[in-house]
Amino acid sequence: MPERYGDFAEEDVFDGDKIRLDEVLNKEILVTGFRIGESHQKKGTQYLTIHFELDGKQHVTFTGSIVLMDQLKKYESHLPFLSTIKKINRHYTFS
Repeated sequence: MPERYGDFAEEDVFDGDKIRLDEVLNKEILVTGFRIGESHQKKGTQYLTIHFELDGKQHVTFTGSIVLMDQLKKYESHLPFLSTIKKINRHYTFS
């Protein structure tokens, strides 16, 4: 019998509407997951996919923010968590 894709695939598929990062700034969100991958737009860099809930709906957003990547890697064991994404000068941070 053939295997099911979900039994061997390693990718996490995030459900939800795509939303721009600036649309969720300063709003409390429930961060439920993330993935870091190689950017296809800027060779040699990474991008971050954040899966979150806002107003009871699932969303995903994308960013190249190294600060957000570092924070999510550091606090991954605390997922899911409530947070607000702020823009301070030229970078984004969870607060």
